[in-house]
Amino acid sequence: MFRSIASQTLVRSSFRTYANGIPALRSIRPQNISPRSIRLFHQSFINYHGHIHKPKPGEELHVTFITKDGKQHEFEVAEGDNILDIAQAYNLDMEGACGGSCACSTCHVIIDPEFYDEIPEPDDDENDMLDLAFGLTETSRLGCQIVMTKELDGIRVALPAMTRNLQSKDFN
Repeated sequence: MFRSIASQTLVRSSFRTYANGIPALRSIRPQNISPRSIRLFHQSFINYHGHIHKPKPGEELHVTFITKDGKQHEFEVAEGDNILDIAQAYNLDMEGACGGSCACSTCHVIIDPEFYDEIPEPDDDENDMLDLAFGLTETSRLGCQIVMTKELDGIRVALPAMTRNLQSKDFN
């Protein structure tokens, strides 16, 4: 009786996604649910999670990222997306440790001087975080604070060689 009720409750609740990962619940997981549909963790590119928007036909904006090894990556993006989300959606090496809340400097980017004046002035919070950025330049900004607009169509953004939040891959 208990096993039947527990199975039904498990299926109906949102907790069912954890059934395969918790040993105590594994034995009561209904057999008609595939293990793939209830796996504990899932890893995919951010663009499958809706953080950036697909541009409407004819309204595409262009952004070019220059990685620390000098390679250029051009993408079509939508108005309203920010540089951090775009970089992460296309699996570029930009961390964004604070999740885009302007509380770190790990999304520090260097803006092409041609476009720097088109971006609104940084606020006090961004300036405070930029003071902590590694390799600060005159055109440094935080990627999480740069929102794509029509005026920024064609912007070129360089990713600095290192960030303040050092990772082992920064030393390769």
